[in-house]
Amino acid sequence: MPDPLSALPTVGRPSPLPSPALSRPPPFESLPGPPGAAPRDGPLWRAARDLETGFLTEMLKSAGLGRTPEQFGGGAGEDQFASFLREEQARAMVEAGGIGLAKTLYDSLTKETTR
Repeated sequence: MPDPLSALPTVGRPSPLPSPALSRPPPFESLPGPPGAAPRDGPLWRAARDLETGFLTEMLKSAGLGRTPEQFGGGAGEDQFASFLREEQARAMVEAGGIGLAKTLYDSLTKETTR
């Protein structure tokens, strides 16, 4: 049996939305570093990103993310695993570009080592 919608004209039909993956900016690692600096894939860049992840994890904790609601909470298990959720959310924030702390640290440290 043929599809009844195939007989309708295509004019007026909404076009499919573009994939969110196509509209994302390039990864933060692909941005160029300071002139003469090592590429941003070494241990110093990873350490700067880990530091930004730790900083954002603590900020999310201070903001109350993962705090167990007083009523109908998830119990002791929710409290125990909330830190993992905060850390992964902070890591995702850094992967998406973060707040620029890793870039600032990396640029500062590479500038000091190139003097």
